[in-house]
Amino acid sequence: MRRRNLVLVLAAVAAQGPLSRADVAGRIGLTRPAVSSLVDELIGRGALTEAETTSGGRVGRPGRALAVSRQGPAGLGLEIGVAHLTACVADLRGEPRVWRRVERANAGRSPGQVLAEVSALGAEAEAEAAALGLRVEGRVLAVPGVVANAPRGLVERAPNLGWHAVRLADHWPDPDTVPEPENEANLGALAEYWNAEQPVETFVHVSAEAGIGAALVIDGQLFRGARGFAGELGHIPVQPEGAPCACGARGCLEQYAGEAAVLREAGLAQPLSGPADDPVALLAERAGAGHAPTLRALDRAGHALGLALASAVELIDPDGLVLGGAYAELAEWLLPSVRAELAVRVTVRPWAAEALRSSALGRRGPVLGAAQMTVRRIMADPTRLPAG
Repeated sequence: MRRRNLVLVLAAVAAQGPLSRADVAGRIGLTRPAVSSLVDELIGRGALTEAETTSGGRVGRPGRALAVSRQGPAGLGLEIGVAHLTACVADLRGEPRVWRRVERANAGRSPGQVLAEVSALGAEAEAEAAALGLRVEGRVLAVPGVVANAPRGLVERAPNLGWHAVRLADHWPDPDTVPEPENEANLGALAEYWNAEQPVETFVHVSAEAGIGAALVIDGQLFRGARGFAGELGHIPVQPEGAPCACGARGCLEQYAGEAAVLREAGLAQPLSGPADDPVALLAERAGAGHAPTLRALDRAGHALGLALASAVELIDPDGLVLGGAYAELAEWLLPSVRAELAVRVTVRPWAAEALRSSALGRRGPVLGAAQMTVRRIMADPTRLPAG
């Protein structure tokens, strides 16, 4: 019961703060002495701060206002991409306070090399966060692959990295800081849900880098499937007798709307020569300049993506679809053809064009979701924090 009441107090301050202790008591229906005891514990655990406020011209002592702490507990998010490593530290409000990103060609490198480098990047981010008064309480790693439901810490397969059955603890330099792995598409979807002003409860979030991943949020909860494989949208066939895919099938969506396919169709051969050798930025630059092959490639990708998403809509009946990751940065050119495909193919249920939108988080979604996962767990159970 006390744990539940701690959550109620913390949630009230997070949603409506700054608040006085009396305000909190009135909002959650507990007595002032009970709230005062709970507030003292949350302050001791570093979750809340209390400061004097001005009296606003009223007679009497200044009031004291409670707020969720900007210092103390925090979450570290890490991400391994095919071409980058990223770290983010979010405070207990969910606000990102530290960002670090380095470009790295990680495909084909040994897990030990990649994990050592992302561990070092995380240590740098933690040191920067410590200088801001933040203390990392949990670490989550976003990976572009399937994370097994059990045992914890196993990346079952990450084909675009060339990984199979990689246990993080076997390669992580510091056994005390081994992060929890999670699929990057899942984390991007959770970040979308957690940071939306008016969150949609049931939606499909689709994103792309070297591959295409999707995540399903149903009634506000991530749907993983029986073995954690839910969301493999990139391997839905859109051309049954089409191009062979690295997965062994033919005509998969990745062969028509994946990064490599779009670059090839746009006539942009590897190695790239463009904005910081970033393929997404290069595609956006060319499309913005009216480069006809790039516009055709993005239109073709949008139609293929719309075909796959139409199947998802008919099967899941979501309230919305969100284009995240690289797709969000190319949404200006993708959305028209995706919407056109959906309008033609979604016919057994009402479908509004505005139900498909792009994410404001872009490619930052997965690492932000990774950092905020620890924060959300603390907000759901403040007793995770050490008592002061």
